[in-house]
Amino acid sequence: MPKTITPRPRTATVLDGPLDSLGGLLREWLPRQRWFAGKDRPVTELSVLSVTELFPGCLHLLVHASHVPVPTPGGTPPPGDCYQLLLGLRPHLAPRLERAFIGRAVDGPLAGLAVYDALHDPRSAHLLLERLRHPGTAGPLRFEADPAARVPGGLPPRLLDAEQSNSSIVYGDAYILKLFRRIQPGVNPDLEVPAALAALGCARVPAPVAWFTTADPRPATLGVLQPFLPDATDGWSLALGALAAGDDFTAEARALGRAMAEVHLALAEAFPPAGPGENGRTAEAMRARLDAAAHAVPGLLPFVPGLRAAFAALATCDTGPPAQRVHGDLHLGQVLRAGRDWFVIDFEGEPSRPLAERRTPQSPVRDVAGMLRSFDYAARQRRPWRPEWARRCREAFCAGYAARAGWDPRKKHALLRAHETDRAVYEVLYEARHRPDWLPVPMAAIKRLAVWGG
Repeated sequence: MPKTITPRPRTATVLDGPLDSLGGLLREWLPRQRWFAGKDRPVTELSVLSVTELFPGCLHLLVHASHVPVPTPGGTPPPGDCYQLLLGLRPHLAPRLERAFIGRAVDGPLAGLAVYDALHDPRSAHLLLERLRHPGTAGPLRFEADPAARVPGGLPPRLLDAEQSNSSIVYGDAYILKLFRRIQPGVNPDLEVPAALAALGCARVPAPVAWFTTADPRPATLGVLQPFLPDATDGWSLALGALAAGDDFTAEARALGRAMAEVHLALAEAFPPAGPGENGRTAEAMRARLDAAAHAVPGLLPFVPGLRAAFAALATCDTGPPAQRVHGDLHLGQVLRAGRDWFVIDFEGEPSRPLAERRTPQSPVRDVAGMLRSFDYAARQRRPWRPEWARRCREAFCAGYAARAGWDPRKKHALLRAHETDRAVYEVLYEARHRPDWLPVPMAAIKRLAVWGG
């Protein structure tokens, strides 16, 4: 078992001018990270909002990256973003940490030290878990835990390599720590929602056992530790496996729909619904997002009139189910199956959207539409494309959902079409910025939805 080291936190007051050493290194390194949100906007300035020596040889930083504002029809994006970094400092870097190397500081208080992403360092990951096991403070950072949870020490850490908008460390195949990279003030839904559902006894969502936050410069959630399901497989992998084997996936999709309805019912109990959805206001927000996306991705322009028709139909349709707290970014990668049970994870919502918006009650049809789009994504991963496979899965998911929820998403035609269209528009913008090779997948849906009338 690794030796426990009691950290001695120090705040920014003892580390004068950290960007004298780090500014140039981070300016080059940050935009290359998968979770960096401003890839399409050059960084104009970096500033440290908070820096704490979490333990010897490891700095915790909140860094603000400023961008040149780019006006769009949907509004001007924020001039910058705040990111959470854990930086390791060593005179000499071990070979196993070369992939985490950021650079060597040449001047300032850190001159001569090798700087690296400390999450790749087992020692740093171990000490971070120790912090979570023993609640307390380190400068502006506060570590808290469920008093009923007993997390053992000495669990070997493993940093996940999967493409994510955050970073995750698995400890001994027993727990998983998600560290939020892009930080916004307020309580992150990925802490708030699972905690509320756990209090109700909802077993579909792993409960948080420990978490840490900051009070500087403003209160915000930084990371959440939850049980890890080592024998679980995510829905995306299961779907692709079924496609590769030529297997039917409708039974799994139907069970998943039922599980998601149970989560929505629990969410409605944990967070009182907001009453009838305001379809007119929702439709207007969707139109604004479409205009912004079309400005950024000109390939959308020919389809804008047809897509706008979907939003116009939403503005005049019946109210549908009450607005409530939802997942906000539901797809096959956000669900796990262990044995015969489905679990739902990652309640952070779409990280690109403001935190206040992600915590706002919305139609549960939004989550349904996200999963329907995910079946389409899966079906297009192999050639020839299997649209019938996707159609059957979509039908089965909705049937399972209806059986548990008491209402059928398929009978909310205008509502479902509008939310699926809004999701496809988001996907086009995301793929254009991050995965251009995937752009044809949502564009195929755009072409369908722009002319879909039935």
